[in-house]
Amino acid sequence: MNEIVFIGTSDAFGAGGRRQSAVLVRGDRGTLLLDCGGTTNSGLGELEIARNEVDTILVSHFHGDHFAGIPLLLFGALYEDERRHPLQIAGPPDIERRVRDLARSMGHDLDSREWTFPIQFTELSPGEEREVGPARVSSFETRHQPDAHPQGYRLSLGGRTVVYSGDTGWFDKLPRLAAGADLFICECTLYRDRLDFHLDLERISEHRDEFDVGSMLLTHLGSEMSRLRGQCELETADDGLIVKL
Repeated sequence: MNEIVFIGTSDAFGAGGRRQSAVLVRGDRGTLLLDCGGTTNSGLGELEIARNEVDTILVSHFHGDHFAGIPLLLFGALYEDERRHPLQIAGPPDIERRVRDLARSMGHDLDSREWTFPIQFTELSPGEEREVGPARVSSFETRHQPDAHPQGYRLSLGGRTVVYSGDTGWFDKLPRLAAGADLFICECTLYRDRLDFHLDLERISEHRDEFDVGSMLLTHLGSEMSRLRGQCELETADDGLIVKL
């Protein structure tokens, strides 16, 4: 079974009362969580998805609305779920230090606990391809704030391909990087404002014919895009949406 569940589809500010970025990818060999914003724990609970189902967290970049939920997910797994099986946390270079520093700054030092399950950290550099959880993952650099080490991912699982843009502004290689995907999950924070580090509906629509993909779903929707979801020419994701591949 290959299935996508959108846990959170808002921008960093919870536009439209929705949750921050998190997309659950279920494959034949396990379950992967693409990003883990600060609202992910409550989102999993509301959608009745057990934390124990998540085998791997794959982080696109180091902004809070994409990885700030990890420390409390770990502690929920430890104290609430009594987890015993490993949890892999993968992402851009320096992923382990970033997660440990984040946890410490939140008052939840990872080193001060006895863990009942292994936590395995895996670094992915742009252009690298490797097995991550249930998928074969290729990473690519995106156009976002450089100090957040932004990456997008191409996931191959069960004969299907999902491409996730992470956060990005427009760059000319994006259509080629998404080419051939059965599903392209593309950020669209804005309606028409042109920013270097985020995409807008107007620009995506201008380039839509360049994307050779089975389907495209827009996510990371800001306030205006949140009001327009379900009403614009391109399909938008919403919290709780399930897509079967």
